[in-house]
Amino acid sequence: MTSYDGGCHCGSLRYRLKRRPMFVNCCHCTDCQRQTGGAFAINGLIEAGEVETLSGEPEIFPIATPSGRGQEVSRCPRCGVAIWSDYGGRGWMRFVRIATLDRPHDIVPDAHIFVRSKLPWVGLPADAKAFDIYYDRANTWPAESLARLQRAEAAAKSARPV
Repeated sequence: MTSYDGGCHCGSLRYRLKRRPMFVNCCHCTDCQRQTGGAFAINGLIEAGEVETLSGEPEIFPIATPSGRGQEVSRCPRCGVAIWSDYGGRGWMRFVRIATLDRPHDIVPDAHIFVRSKLPWVGLPADAKAFDIYYDRANTWPAESLARLQRAEAAAKSARPV
């Protein structure tokens, strides 16, 4: 099984993905552009239990989102680099910033989302799956990834107090 190590700019926060993310989105929405200061954010969706913190402890910053569900961005408290997010308070899934991996080129986006707000000078590969807003997960994700998602969500539901 392959693992992927990463961390912040200053090196005080290090982490490991114990396996490949379930799915990787390259998000071109204006919120991601503003938060990253770049043209897009590349987020690997992975079960929280598959992310191991090796050193340091992230600081959580709550941020409002257009959906109203919000997100919590986990950042290095020393250099401020965003490492992962939790959208909508799920708690069981992380959206890991792929660019914080030591070898970010090892993981290619599975889909480009919110391309309606993509900067006009950003080109996409001819074979890229691209969506104006978002996609139907059941028709886009591989079956193995959907099964992982269902298992993680079911485990999270069964762990919640009644």
